[in-house]
Amino acid sequence: MAKRGGFPGGGIPGNMNNLMKQAQKMQRQMEESQKALEEKEFTASAGGGVVEVTISGKKEVTKVTLKEEVVDPDDIEMLEDLIMAATNEALRKVEEETTAVMSRLTGGLGGMGGGFPF
Repeated sequence: MAKRGGFPGGGIPGNMNNLMKQAQKMQRQMEESQKALEEKEFTASAGGGVVEVTISGKKEVTKVTLKEEVVDPDDIEMLEDLIMAATNEALRKVEEETTAVMSRLTGGLGGMGGGFPF
């Protein structure tokens, strides 16, 4: 009786084996890149440099620097806005770097698993 389904010979064909090795290699590279990104710091400033925020690749604020002239007790709202603007810009830098690194690793495949038949 003929065998139905599966691959002839019962083993993984050469192409599938190579594909699995490539996927494992890509996974290792992605893990290494993610670790390297987490160790980087991204700094952005606002208000002409009077507020500076540094964020780690883990998206944690690691440092906030304020120039003395920006601290005005009568205008706390402006200081809050400058801190928010600098923080958001630093977060955008993290996202841009992450996207660029992942795009290089995946060869521009798009979303997770994009282009793979499984």
